[in-house]
Amino acid sequence: MREFSAEYLRTTRRGMWADSRAALSPLDLGGCERILDVGCGEGALTRVLDEESPGTVVGCDRDPGLLVELSGPAVQGDAYQLPFADGSFDLVVCQALLVNLPEPERAIDEFARVAADRVACIEPDNSAVAVESTVDAESALAARARQRYLAGVDTDVALGADAADLFREAGLSNVRTRRYDQTLVVEPPYSEAAVRAAGRKASGEGLRKRRETMAGTEEALDALRSDWREMGREAVQQIQAGKYRRKETVPFYVTVGEVSA
Repeated sequence: MREFSAEYLRTTRRGMWADSRAALSPLDLGGCERILDVGCGEGALTRVLDEESPGTVVGCDRDPGLLVELSGPAVQGDAYQLPFADGSFDLVVCQALLVNLPEPERAIDEFARVAADRVACIEPDNSAVAVESTVDAESALAARARQRYLAGVDTDVALGADAADLFREAGLSNVRTRRYDQTLVVEPPYSEAAVRAAGRKASGEGLRKRRETMAGTEEALDALRSDWREMGREAVQQIQAGKYRRKETVPFYVTVGEVSA
């Protein structure tokens, strides 16, 4: 299973629920006394759940280094073997966890075991990410890199809309799904993170770190890295001129199912 740093999680989840939390309405957070956020990471969703519900929200992650980021209750645990009794929580939920698990169905079974009422997930379809950029080559290069990644990664990172099927296979009922698009925009004034990201593109650092999860020959990946660095240099130049703009849209699917009595 891949592991992520708190900085990486903060960057990728930036602004996820800043503008609208309407997509979370199927979770019926107002009626929950106890909620479990599995694979909570640094707590991006945990904090939202805590703000939107009157009950207690518990964060759970297998990495104790991430749990120190949480201010509320936190328990170290594995999604395949949660350290809780049957029916301990009204709602068990995760965000961008199942796409990183080799056996997501095992996790859903475990969620259903410790849930007394509902199970939910908020998962992306990484095959449908869209990038728009003032650097002409960036959109096409992002698509090339994404295809290499999809072909090389060992989990279903496009799970998103198909999570409902796994819920039904786990015996959950009244399964429903709502799409929510996360939009990440880079524009003036640029944040330090945006400037660093452009620098990593110009150096090819990002693609080097993802080598193990990208399919293709060394020659093909070297060609991609070369084009990527050239694109990154143009992005840096546009940032210096205050002209760079980039919008990335990631489709997420909020899926909810009910635990059968």
